[in-house]
Amino acid sequence: MQVILLEKVANLGGLGEVVRVKDGYARNFLIPQGMARRATSSAVAEFEARRAELERLAAEKLAAAQAVGKSIEGKVFEIRQKAGVDGRLFGSVTNADIAEAITAGGHAGIQKMHIRMPNGPLKAVGDFSIEVAPHTDVVANISVRVIGEAA
Repeated sequence: MQVILLEKVANLGGLGEVVRVKDGYARNFLIPQGMARRATSSAVAEFEARRAELERLAAEKLAAAQAVGKSIEGKVFEIRQKAGVDGRLFGSVTNADIAEAITAGGHAGIQKMHIRMPNGPLKAVGDFSIEVAPHTDVVANISVRVIGEAA
């Protein structure tokens, strides 16, 4: 299916590009999230009429993401989790837990989908370096300190 992108999508394209994607990806993710529309002739004409407004909105989103990225860059967030005597956690620390800790630390606007954990959930006590990407062009590095509590 061909869609016109209404915002920049990682590994796909930028604002206004017409790209071909799989039908399910378009129907189940891009279109419901408001990131794309079917690339019909009327949709392309409507997009061209709204291009300036969409570019302004994209610039505002980028500026907000850069502000959030600057505010959390290099910060240390502590998460307490039940752990055994050997330092392994009962359960794990997921991206949702990290997003919750960042929000509790006074930095609004971070969701669990913004947390990048290439090695999967954290399963041990210690300090870990995590990337937070509030926008496709903004990446901030934070430290997560997992503190074990007695069970």
